[in-house]
Amino acid sequence: MKASRSDTQGSEWRARTFTELLDQLYEGSWNPDLRRHRSPFAFRGLARVDHDLSNSLARLAGSYKDVARLELSMLRNFRKYAVQQTSPRVDSIWHWLAVAQHYGLPTRLVDWTFSPFIALHFATEYPADYDRDGIIWCVNFVRANQRLPKQLRAILDEEGSDTFTTEMLSSFGTFREFDALSREPFLMFLEPPALDARILNQAALFSLMPSATASLDAWLADHPDLCRRVIVPAELKWEVRDKLDQGNISERTLFPGLDGLGRSLERYYLPRSSEVSRAPDSADLRDMKQPKPRSRKRSSRLRKR
Repeated sequence: MKASRSDTQGSEWRARTFTELLDQLYEGSWNPDLRRHRSPFAFRGLARVDHDLSNSLARLAGSYKDVARLELSMLRNFRKYAVQQTSPRVDSIWHWLAVAQHYGLPTRLVDWTFSPFIALHFATEYPADYDRDGIIWCVNFVRANQRLPKQLRAILDEEGSDTFTTEMLSSFGTFREFDALSREPFLMFLEPPALDARILNQAALFSLMPSATASLDAWLADHPDLCRRVIVPAELKWEVRDKLDQGNISERTLFPGLDGLGRSLERYYLPRSSEVSRAPDSADLRDMKQPKPRSRKRSSRLRKR
């Protein structure tokens, strides 16, 4: 079932079944040139449809006047204190930007994934939000590349790639150089370095725009042909969650370590009939990489796993 909207946010699809939901997420994955299913879409899952796509730095800055200076100051101090705990292969602002985003520093980057299943996990992570529709944003990064400045398109052509790496951006030594590439906003996607298993397991991808204050929501509204929104209906969330757990998509695998294991088991054994306190309505909790608050409710009725 496909339902097109008349607004400027691109098409919005709503599934009636779990199978329909998967069909909608994999729509357009067939690549006739390769004769393989290779989706050109990046996915971002959010627990509620009213959550926007703003980056964490813009949310932190609020009404701060000079966000560019704030961005430089935060990244400079992160590099200063983090250098003993990480050994960057390339000492560039782009490598440090990716590292900082991964470890929770507010940046201009926004988290995405190559995997629609990972996006579904983040859309169904909070049982407290199971009475609300979730959403998966799907952006065609291959077509978005056609709107990049010439210098960036030339880099992709030379590398034969559809996404950037931190090394591919090394010719731009400062944010100012990068931001000056075009007077018009553009959207590009950056694959982070494989810092740990979490990045690999989440099939992580970042989006990047020329300015920390650039609005991704506004850009997508201006280019509705490049995106679609797949609604995860509230009435399907329990089924989606259970099937993801059975498919080994959970905090235990996406956040390797005892913390991820503990959060996964707590949610797994939560009775469907129990009341769940609503999670804090904080925009910062929407980032993929961030550990999520643990529910205070405990189940006295445990099911066999």
